Amino acid sequence: MAERIGIFGGSFNPVHLGHLVVAQDALEHMGLHRIIFLPAAQPPHKAEPLAPVSDRLEMLRLAVMDDPRFEVSSDEIDRGGVSYTVDTLRRFRERYADAALYFLIGGDSLLELHTWREIQTILQLAEIVTVGRPGVPLDKINSETLRLPDPWPERLSANIVRGHRVEISSTDIRSRCVRGRSIRYLVPLAVERYITTHQVYSKQETSR
Repeated sequence: MAERIGIFGGSFNPVHLGHLVVAQDALEHMGLHRIIFLPAAQPPHKAEPLAPVSDRLEMLRLAVMDDPRFEVSSDEIDRGGVSYTVDTLRRFRERYADAALYFLIGGDSLLELHTWREIQTILQLAEIVTVGRPGVPLDKINSETLRLPDPWPERLSANIVRGHRVEISSTDIRSRCVRGRSIRYLVPLAVERYITTHQVYSKQETSR
């Protein structure tokens, strides 16, 4: 049986408990063997101020260090520049030639897939797994809403994970840090300690 690997990309600025719950829901629902967290050097669809790549990478490693199902790849950070999914999946397909690849996205990203670079190639390189997010309706997925031809609407609909709805956002966490509010219970304890010790989201960092 081929290994089933989930790839979870994002800015993880910072990683929080919602990310970990999403990963676990996807792993269990899709029967994955492991999930690789893949922090982006510079996401093409986001203009948010990013913490240094070294901090984001270390926070992810701290967040998953006690869970053998999860691991972290520095692939996109090592490569640098804007991180396009199609380029990443090509490299992972070469690296894991015998594995079944599953690329995790949020519900909002599903409705934007038609705008992604070389989307048809992406759909051939990996199964897209969509995890529901609060406020994003996923009950009417068809060729009109997705703007993708058959058979993709049906295949994408079959891979929607309706797991736990954890309303935690990295934006809110960064804002709380700037205002001196607690982020306990929003991020793993090791990540909270790292952010506090290194002042990752000081007013100077988040305003640049």
